Amino acid sequence: MIIVMKSGTPDQEIQGLEQQMREWGLIPEKIVGQSQVVIGLVGETASLDPEHIKDLSPWIEKAVRVSKPYKRVSREFRHGELSRVAVSTPQGTVYFGEQDPVVLVAGPCSVENEDMIVETAGRVKAAGAAFLRGGAYKPRTSPYAFQGHGESALDLLAAAREATGLGIITEVMDTADLEKVAAIADVVQIGARNMQNFPLLKAVGGQEKPVLLKRGLSATIEEWLMAAEYLLAAGNANVILCERGIRSFDRQFLRNTLDLAAVPVLRSLTHLPIMVDPSHGTGVAAFVPVMAKAAIAVGTDALMIEVHPNPAQALSDGPQSLTPDQFATLTQELAVIGQAVGRWPEPIAAVV
Repeated sequence: MIIVMKSGTPDQEIQGLEQQMREWGLIPEKIVGQSQVVIGLVGETASLDPEHIKDLSPWIEKAVRVSKPYKRVSREFRHGELSRVAVSTPQGTVYFGEQDPVVLVAGPCSVENEDMIVETAGRVKAAGAAFLRGGAYKPRTSPYAFQGHGESALDLLAAAREATGLGIITEVMDTADLEKVAAIADVVQIGARNMQNFPLLKAVGGQEKPVLLKRGLSATIEEWLMAAEYLLAAGNANVILCERGIRSFDRQFLRNTLDLAAVPVLRSLTHLPIMVDPSHGTGVAAFVPVMAKAAIAVGTDALMIEVHPNPAQALSDGPQSLTPDQFATLTQELAVIGQAVGRWPEPIAAVV
């Protein structure tokens, strides 16, 4: 349930209502919008009568039930207001949100060595990326495939950030590694295979760094949003959702099926920012540019694109990785679409 306060409601009136809700065993969450304050109520609200709630104060405009099973994540919970996730990086604060420029995240699937990750970071930054992606811990289908360098790779990511000023997004796979990953990452990623790892969701939700939650390989949109609910319920409201392709019946030509329709669907259901990963979504480097352009056209807030200096020799996901030159060309093309929809800050100079 949410309580919508009238414009200009005094702070002490809001504080009094919050205290009343706590006495009833509910958790009140104050959401400050552009013109109104909304108090979201979490807990057993089924027995509450909205009309009775409205009688508690003349400053209450209305009380409305949240019909979705994902309460904090739903757009209803914020009375239509969209979230804006702010991420601190060495170059300044980067914002993920519908009113902000599209954020570019780029880098290799796995951190392989220092020269490779620092070189890639420099090249993607020059092309317009604000964040470097790179896996230190890698979940792989085969137990014999490269699993990442682990903790030592985190140090290499830190070196790349020191050299370039890019923010770092990297995945955590185990609660035992969370403290180490969060110490380096500016955004902690929960990968597709861990989308419903509930102990991990609770632990990551309990720490302060922003979180990128990738959609599971076979997850419905509601299951995905319920996973995000775990993060918000644990205390972290700075969550970005990432569509990265889902498993479908035709895998002859594509690794996954990139569900671009999920972007407008999510926009109607949740206040959380949205990212699209066309690299995993297709699995084929040649198809990444066109799907990245389409993602901007349908309203994504960010793109995550795999870039490797030599995809043929990549230790993981080489077939879906662009070269730095290909990425630089792509950003020029993305700028045209981004400017057309009002989501690009300024033209990017050609990268030689």
